Amino acid sequence: MRNPLSDLIVQIPPSGIRKFFDIVSEMEGAISLGVGEPDFDTPWHIRDEGIHSLKKGRTFYTSNAGLKELKIEICCYLERRFNICYDFDSEVMVTVGGSEAIDIALRAMLNPGDEVLIPQPSYVSYVPCTVLAGGVPVGIQLEEKDKFRLTKEKLLEKITPKTKILILPFPNNPTGSIMEEEDLREIAKIVEEKDLFVISDEIYCELTYKGKHSTIAAFPGMKERTVLINGFSKSYAMTGWRLGYACAPAMILKQMLKIHQYAIMCAPTTSQYAAMEALRNGDEDVERMRSAYDGRRRFLVKALRDMGFDCYEPQGAFYVFPSIKRFGMTSDAFALKLLEEEKVAVVPGTAFGDCGEGYLRISYAYSLKDLKHALERIERFLKKLDGKG
Repeated sequence: MRNPLSDLIVQIPPSGIRKFFDIVSEMEGAISLGVGEPDFDTPWHIRDEGIHSLKKGRTFYTSNAGLKELKIEICCYLERRFNICYDFDSEVMVTVGGSEAIDIALRAMLNPGDEVLIPQPSYVSYVPCTVLAGGVPVGIQLEEKDKFRLTKEKLLEKITPKTKILILPFPNNPTGSIMEEEDLREIAKIVEEKDLFVISDEIYCELTYKGKHSTIAAFPGMKERTVLINGFSKSYAMTGWRLGYACAPAMILKQMLKIHQYAIMCAPTTSQYAAMEALRNGDEDVERMRSAYDGRRRFLVKALRDMGFDCYEPQGAFYVFPSIKRFGMTSDAFALKLLEEEKVAVVPGTAFGDCGEGYLRISYAYSLKDLKHALERIERFLKKLDGKG
């Protein structure tokens, strides 16, 4: 019998995030600080709108690109929050989460051999989606000394005649780093000079703790070169609703929509109606959750530093990325030993690229009660490592 599997798919490793949580699911009494999922329930007024849509029998397909009313609300939100204007009819489409938008943007834009610059550590899907689209992923190693930001020097080092796309994953998962306006201005100049395109993954844009989030798409000349990706999972605690969106030049969006038509048809109708309510009346919910995350962020950074971790202070998302280099263990070994001995699950930094070695990702999308219990176990674990336990 011939091999039924694709050689390309077989060569792609599974997500490094999932390894530990397959173990956690079978471990009684374990505390997980690894999943990037808000611990808040979707606000009631958003859930009510979803329920109302079902009661009204709105269980039909929408147009492939999404409900017109939702696309209009997305445009209003982006103009209100970030002073950038899109045409709802030709430049906006609704997707099944931000993840689908990343995938179809790469597939719509890449030819075989085109290079995609991926700042790392970063979200696990960028590399495999690039490979599946026929592109060549090229990592840019971000460093703690730069606050894990992408600098113009690091960008210029990696650009070649084959470079076509730069992925901008900010606010960043896993480091919590952000790019401020002055940082993006330098990057935008290089993108335009080198004739590149940008896929800007801004799913954590509302979870910024230093100033206001800036989007590269708002800079002069950049809207025409940028696919802006966002969604509802993180800002509105709507992970299970599976809804995102992409805004892009009509030429690019038309081809993205073609892939979406054949693979997906349309995003979930109930979720689209709920998302309209989120955009219209969800600002207070976003602020409430951001404030709670901010408190947890400051608490967790201080606690980890007090234990002896070197810990960069994140300015976005809901993760900290402490260094474990002083313990003389690999990230994978540290995380596995912590899980086995104290039943606390964190993610090795290497899940987000090789340059994540020596770090852990710890999520603070959990209650303070759970964080305190986990920190007690981590402190006990460190004392045993230091021979004091």
